[in-house]
Amino acid sequence: MSSALRSASRHASRAQRLIPSSVTSLTPCTPVRCYHSTRATQHVQGATSSWRMNQRMVGTENSLRIANRNLWRKVSSTPRLRGFHASAVSRHMGIDRPAPGTGIKVHFENSDGTPIKTCEANEGDNILAIAHEYDIDLEGACEGSVACSTCHVILDPEIYDILPEPEDDENDMLDMAFGLTDTSRLGCQVNVTKEMDGMKCRLPAATRNMFVDGKKSSH
Repeated sequence: MSSALRSASRHASRAQRLIPSSVTSLTPCTPVRCYHSTRATQHVQGATSSWRMNQRMVGTENSLRIANRNLWRKVSSTPRLRGFHASAVSRHMGIDRPAPGTGIKVHFENSDGTPIKTCEANEGDNILAIAHEYDIDLEGACEGSVACSTCHVILDPEIYDILPEPEDDENDMLDMAFGLTDTSRLGCQVNVTKEMDGMKCRLPAATRNMFVDGKKSSH
């Protein structure tokens, strides 16, 4: 062996002796996760979860907004009913009959002019109350609160002209009355006076409530 080779071998042996045995017998180590790396990963995952939740909330909010818009369109397209406004009404549901021959005579007739009954009333009594007192088939579903047209009656022109002009509440209800005429009034709004003695009061052939309830008029 040459001197060069021996020198190299000697240096190699010396270097091997200087290396600790713990280094020469390396074993695989368990990887350790960095604390900061773990926190960063958790932060990213939390942000992703929050973003997804926000997206779901935004989607829900948009769905609610669309549903509300559709509901509003449906409500807006639905025909509106005119509101009822009750005016001051003089109610005489349970009037006292005057002594025979002393009251104001009211002649009730069917739609074809056939007489029904002649009644006597006191001054100030209204047609609806008079009809109920004498069992005449004049409905009056709202009991005189000017919220229906079921006490609609037809008067002679000379009697109609005696009465005060109907108020807006009454006109609104008369617009819905069946068989409306130029001398139509609501019976609950017609208070009799002495100058109306002998008046005729004609009942229409039907009322709106009769169509709804399927009731047939007896007039």
